[in-house]
Amino acid sequence: MRAGSTGLQVRIIDSHTAGEPTRVVIEGAPALGGGTVAAQLSVLREQYDWFRSMVVNEPRGSDVLVGALLCPPSSPDATVGVIFFNNIGYLGMCGHATIGVAQTLLHTGAIAPGEHCFETPVGLVGVRVEADGTISFENVPSYRHRSGVAVQVEGITEAVIGDVAWGGNWFFLTADHGQSLDFSQVDRLSNIAWRIRQSLHRDGIVGANGAEIDHIELYGAPESDSNHGRNFVLCPGRAYDRSPCGTGTSAKLACLAADGAWKEADVWRQEGILGTVFEGSFRRLDDSRVIPTVRGKAYVTLEATVFLDPADPFAEGIRL
Repeated sequence: MRAGSTGLQVRIIDSHTAGEPTRVVIEGAPALGGGTVAAQLSVLREQYDWFRSMVVNEPRGSDVLVGALLCPPSSPDATVGVIFFNNIGYLGMCGHATIGVAQTLLHTGAIAPGEHCFETPVGLVGVRVEADGTISFENVPSYRHRSGVAVQVEGITEAVIGDVAWGGNWFFLTADHGQSLDFSQVDRLSNIAWRIRQSLHRDGIVGANGAEIDHIELYGAPESDSNHGRNFVLCPGRAYDRSPCGTGTSAKLACLAADGAWKEADVWRQEGILGTVFEGSFRRLDDSRVIPTVRGKAYVTLEATVFLDPADPFAEGIRL
């Protein structure tokens, strides 16, 4: 057990957004020293990574679970600071979890319907809670970094062609996968997306400033005529996103904008692998970037207290 962890009790609230779970840490987190949320994330990573593992990893959690730690914001415009993490590390932004955090804060009475602002490690994110329970977030500036990127993938004869885009996380987006985006095929889709990610790493294909591309988005035609596209997103810890992925939808909107394939402010309806839908739109900045807005709903599923038993060999989670 780490110093200071024995006997620790942590209050958590779980929710799901379009099928993808979020676990919000309400109370009991280590003190991270203040400053920007990005600086607090660095302290969490360097000094308290066991806490991340304890919250989201087995035996309490699972590879699918995304954690969100509430912390003091540094911006006077922000309602709250949020650090996002998963089974293997940390996320700059997380769209479904932003919606989940907003629903959780609404559930606890910490916020009311209206306009709010979350400070994330990659910037300020505007959040709107509507009276009918729909929640939208105005994401950080998003853009396509490279288009028509070719990568040779093991088991696939022809090179896979796709785009590299930023939507709060780095994505490789491709329709050049030859697969049915059907829920029954998630194992096969996960395997192909993982091989694409490994191939990007092998070939040194990265985002801006050498950033690792750690999200793979396979996209194609929607199943429902009322929607515009469907995706399958593989997350950094090799779990697939059950939702249409908020940052992935943002990256997709950035690519559509770069191609001139979608009009500013028009609503794009993005299906995920479960058939759940996020609505997205964007407004252009003066440069090649856009500000995406993504809308969805979340539902609170559990309130609990996490206990650390010093006799438990997995009190701090099963770490990868």
